Order: sequence, then structure tokens, then C-alpha cells
Amino acid sequence: MPPVSPMLAKSVKAMPADASYEPKWDGFRSICFRDGDEVELGSRNEKLLTRYFPEVVEAVRASLPQRCVLDGEIVIVSGNSLDFEALLQRIHPAASRVRKLAIETPATY
Repeated sequence: MPPVSPMLAKSVKAMPADASYEPKWDGFRSICFRDGDEVELGSRNEKLLTRYFPEVVEAVRASLPQRCVLDGEIVIVSGNSLDFEALLQRIHPAASRVRKLAIETPATY
């Protein structure tokens, strides 16, 4: 159950030979909680992001198991790169603006 902090990278002087890694994503780190139709997206600081990304909530309902917790990144893809500026625009107080941007610049998880 929320809140759960995401796993965060730590700086090291050298990569161990048997380490695995992923690229730096230019997005919002998020923990996704699903329990049936209830979905919550939490930030790395445990603030709720759910209302800002309705398209991600719908994708979670369509794609993930009925009950799960997932640690990931919310991003907006623009062409061949990630668009952090567009992502920042999504954190807006007006619900109508959030719905409009969810269609114009959809986010993925």
C-alpha cells in the first residue's frame, strides 16, 4: 500500500563487471499502485501524480495485473527523444488543461 519510495540510483566510482543498468530517462520517477480499478501514481517524493496522467491510468487498467505495484518512469515521447518540457506542462491545476494535454501530448509509463 502507498506510500512506497522508488528505487533510486546511487553514484559509484566504477561499474561492477556483473552490473546491469538502463539509460537515464528524462521523466518523472513514479510508483504505480493498482488494486482492481483503483490506480494511484506516486512521485519519488510520495506526492500523487494520478490526476495529471489519466491516459497512464487507463493504460495501467488495460495492461497490468489486477493487483500490482510497479516502479517506473512517466515520459512523453516526441519524435526520437523524450520531451521533459512537455511533461512539466502536465502538472497543471486545471482539470480541463490536463485532459487537453493528455490528448495532445500523451504520456507513457
